[in-house]
Amino acid sequence: MKKNIFVLMSSVLVLGAALAGCSTGNGNGAAPAGNESKKSEDSKASGNQTLRLNLASEPPTLDPGLTEDATSGAIVRSTFDGLTRLGEDGKPHNSVASDIKISDDLKTYTFTLRDSKWSNGDPVTAKDYEYAWKRVLTPKTASSYAYQLYYIKGAEAFHKGKGKLEDVGIKAINDNTLEVTLENPTPFFLELTAFYTYYPINQKVDTENPDWAKNAKTHVGNGPFKLDTWEHKSKILLTKNENYWDKDSVKMEKIEFSMIDDGNTELSMFDNGDLDWAGKPVGDLPTDVVPIKKAEGALKMKPTASIYWYKFNTEKAPFTNAKIRKAFAYAVDRKAIVENITQAGEQPALGILPPTMAVKPEGYFKDNDAATAKKLLDEGMKELGISKLPSISLSFNTLEGNKKIAEAIQDQWKKNLGVDVKLENTEWKVYIDKLHQGNYQIGRMAWSADFNDPINFLELYRDKKGGNNDTNWENPKYKELLIKSASEPNPEKRTQLFAEAEQIIMDEMPVIPIYYRTQNWIQNDKVKGVLLDALGFVDYKWSYIAE
Repeated sequence: MKKNIFVLMSSVLVLGAALAGCSTGNGNGAAPAGNESKKSEDSKASGNQTLRLNLASEPPTLDPGLTEDATSGAIVRSTFDGLTRLGEDGKPHNSVASDIKISDDLKTYTFTLRDSKWSNGDPVTAKDYEYAWKRVLTPKTASSYAYQLYYIKGAEAFHKGKGKLEDVGIKAINDNTLEVTLENPTPFFLELTAFYTYYPINQKVDTENPDWAKNAKTHVGNGPFKLDTWEHKSKILLTKNENYWDKDSVKMEKIEFSMIDDGNTELSMFDNGDLDWAGKPVGDLPTDVVPIKKAEGALKMKPTASIYWYKFNTEKAPFTNAKIRKAFAYAVDRKAIVENITQAGEQPALGILPPTMAVKPEGYFKDNDAATAKKLLDEGMKELGISKLPSISLSFNTLEGNKKIAEAIQDQWKKNLGVDVKLENTEWKVYIDKLHQGNYQIGRMAWSADFNDPINFLELYRDKKGGNNDTNWENPKYKELLIKSASEPNPEKRTQLFAEAEQIIMDEMPVIPIYYRTQNWIQNDKVKGVLLDALGFVDYKWSYIAE
């Protein structure tokens, strides 16, 4: 039986009306896969359809199966297409899938693929999707996002070496039909199929050249744009993909990305007319410019389901001790940071879940609680049997905003705890490798929702060696609660499980929540149709330059 509307469980706190539910489209015609309504009758594209942007960091990869950061994700979302794609309403709509049928038990999805091609002219088949998803689950691929496929039957067991590949519930029935069987009903599954971990890759290309994604000449995608040029640490050029199934909806001919990690230079380029957009989601504005642009009315701001936080390496002293971790977390003055540094409508974070998903909106501790922090530090040091803390370093990737926040928190820890902290910064690609390898004590990171459900934040820390954990923290009870939530049909009981889990992570504090993020940027008024949704995703498919 086909389900035309698949509504999110009521336990999910939706991101405004735009994310009230998921639509699979309908078998008699796919739901519109974009934001055509943005283009009014009198808005016409001009002759020069070239969008000029800046990337604040070099993308670590342009392979969707390995992508884990917003910079890579923005390029990958432009050069690939999923079975579904998020539209301007924030809902997943049919994209490469022309039809989607869901079984009565809500566990089997049958995707019918439309005729479409890869950028090299090869046909996109269901086998490409099966191959790509199973490749992500194969341990030697080392995909940090493999756990995002655990909703599929047998996926977790295979990835952890406890099951067989042939038992994973992904099967290409024929070239145009993909059948997917889930472990449990998953209300947000069609949002996942719009996410880059669920994108296809060309099986023939990957088999013949495993390094295909590292060079523009060998890169092959199935999205609205194709990778024309990739001069590492210099520029990326995307051009319209004439083989894209929905090419008539794509008005932009070129997207030029500079790679400048200095916000002042990015702003100067915008002011000089060399960029059409400066700031988030892939660039960076100087923090002292934000209030000025805001006062001028030029600053665009959009809250997102996203958090800025610091992670502890819980296997490196002194952060093996929960009380010491909590001491450092409680000693942060978040209000001062959002009011004096970021200044773009951010909210202090006193829990893991962003406001749109919060199960305890008031939070789990008091901001800037210096007295409690000092008490916890003393107790934690006694538990470790030490009278002096070892050398402590705070790591972050090179961006002006990260540096200013780190310097402010460094001062707060000195004032509230009497602790000297060394700051270390490196470029993004080097930095993310350091975190994954555990070569840090405290490290800056951020997380934006991949889909609209609290599990997306909480599951990050389910497994010690989970792809995006990096803290080396694991708690059996926490893990048990999240596993139980996956099969809990009652929305209220599911929310309660999340509340218990968040309480555990806040009691043990492997991370320091700092603030809930907003996107802020300035743009050329002629740039239209860029989709920036409530989850923080950016999609340039429908962008154009107006006359």
